[in-house]
Amino acid sequence: MTAPRDRGADAPGTDPERLWLGPTEPRRGRKPSFSRETITSAAVALADAEGLEAVTMRRVAAAVGAGVMSLYSYAPDKETLLELMVDQVSGELPAEPPTGDWRADLKAVARAQRAHMLRHPWLPAVLFAHRTPGPRTLAFLEHVLTVLRPTGLDGAAKLEVFSQLTAFVASHVGYELTRTAARSPERVAAESRYLAAIAADGRHPELAEALTAPPRPLTPEATFTRFLNRLVDGLDSD
Repeated sequence: MTAPRDRGADAPGTDPERLWLGPTEPRRGRKPSFSRETITSAAVALADAEGLEAVTMRRVAAAVGAGVMSLYSYAPDKETLLELMVDQVSGELPAEPPTGDWRADLKAVARAQRAHMLRHPWLPAVLFAHRTPGPRTLAFLEHVLTVLRPTGLDGAAKLEVFSQLTAFVASHVGYELTRTAARSPERVAAESRYLAAIAADGRHPELAEALTAPPRPLTPEATFTRFLNRLVDGLDSD
């Protein structure tokens, strides 16, 4: 029998009924010494330490001390494994009781998501692929919908707000991670000299005015907060 191949984000979607509503342990054969959660935890640890490229069925099998073929009863391909990974780490997201101030509560949700994605740097890219929410993800979604109840938005609009917020956080964290990795002191100095030259060339008056405006705090936290405030404070209506 040919073993299933590792598949990436372009693979056909995983059957959500089989994945989330079916049994989590094989029905036949001897009871294995590991579980689906053990396999998923090993995959998450690999992704956290070495990046998503390190997550192969062979590497995960080695981490749990199993043969590769024995993993396919739990996760037949990498796409399914990614679904399990996303849902497992979603269980780390806090769900504090809403205060009734939905804007403040929604901003707290976004800050928790940012911290969560910074702990798992592989997560932003994975979230942009289609994912079917598992039980832990659904619990967090339920929390966010409860936070949004005071807005008076209908259910579809609340789901859109959740998607919009998550996409913003994932995009921002992805930018943060890439920017941090690429910006050496020399690169920062070169960018500053380049922009100063552009501002002085007389051909970009609007940009020159923007560049000479009073500076704002540029720490990752301060920048994220400004962007988040603009997003959430503008959610006044459908």
